[in-house]
Amino acid sequence: MIAVLGAGQMGEALLSGLLRSGVVAPAGVVAAARRSDRAAQLHDAYGIEVMTAAEAAGRAETLVISVKPQDMAALLAEISPAVSGDKLVISIAAGIPTSFIERSLTGDVPVVRVMSNTPALVDEAMSVISPGSHATQAHLMRAEELLRPVGKVLRIPESQQDAATALSGSGPAYVYFLVEAMVDAGILLGMPRATALEMVKQAVYGAATMLRDSGEHPVLLREAVTS
Repeated sequence: MIAVLGAGQMGEALLSGLLRSGVVAPAGVVAAARRSDRAAQLHDAYGIEVMTAAEAAGRAETLVISVKPQDMAALLAEISPAVSGDKLVISIAAGIPTSFIERSLTGDVPVVRVMSNTPALVDEAMSVISPGSHATQAHLMRAEELLRPVGKVLRIPESQQDAATALSGSGPAYVYFLVEAMVDAGILLGMPRATALEMVKQAVYGAATMLRDSGEHPVLLREAVTS
């Protein structure tokens, strides 16, 4: 059983990806939601049970925590009585080290820290994972199994997690900002916005595909255009 604690944008993206891929059936997932309208929305959309965080933590063997960082301490205090060392905690909360989660729970609970990004919504996420002091290779493999349906997964040392937050976690925003600037430039040159946007979207998509599939260094790809 998997519990998604904090079914916001990232939590719901992972939940949706798991169900679409068939990695887990609706009967194998529970979610936590504080608002009754949100609970009903999740139940209607995915056919899963929605309950309190403490109840979900008690039911599941794998807990996926995707609350906002400022809400982490309160959530851990709520679920701590239901979490033991035979469960796996996967945290998608930005900036929260595994040591903080381990100190907030009783016993040697395995924790895997994750930084993902919003392209998880279209199954093209970049997720990086790091083990806490009690997490084993088996726990990392379990985390990878759950994250692969929504994109690519890499293992990195936890000391690099903050850099990953800036690089791939926030990276899509820089791409969107570039697209915005390019579209504005096209408008200034007399193009309709829709035309400029379509051109820039395809240029960015094509460039990213070449970068991924060609195996060429980005400098060489850039020089092929600017030569």
